[in-house]
Amino acid sequence: MNVPTDLRYSSSHEWLRLDGDIATVGISDHAQEELTDVVFVELPAAGRRVDAGDPTAVVESVKAASDIYAPVAGEVVELNPEVEADPSLVNTDPYGKGWLFKLRINNPDALLGLLDAAAYTASIS
Repeated sequence: MNVPTDLRYSSSHEWLRLDGDIATVGISDHAQEELTDVVFVELPAAGRRVDAGDPTAVVESVKAASDIYAPVAGEVVELNPEVEADPSLVNTDPYGKGWLFKLRINNPDALLGLLDAAAYTASIS
C-alpha cells in the first residue's frame, strides 16, 4: 500500500499536502482500494468555507457513495476539473492527478491534529 511520507492524513482517509497556506486534498490509496472503481466525483463549490470534518465532496464507486471530509478548516480555492472529467484518476493516481480540491487553510496549526504516514499506516493495518 502506498502511503507517502510527505503528506498528512485524516482518520477518515483524506490526505493533505501543504504548499504555503494552500492544502491540496485527496483520498488515500487505501480508501480508493476499498471503494474500488470510482465512477463519479462531486466537488465542492469554489469559495465555500468549510470546517475540519465537514462533508465537502462525494466520491461514488460501483460499490457505494462516500463523503469526503475537509481535513482542516479553510476556503475552497480550486477544484480538479480532470477528476470530474475522469473519476478513475482517483484510483489510478490518488496522490497525483487524482487530487480533489484545494483549501486556503485558516490555521497551519490544524495540521498538528492530522496523522503522519507512520500513524496512518498503523491505523489501517
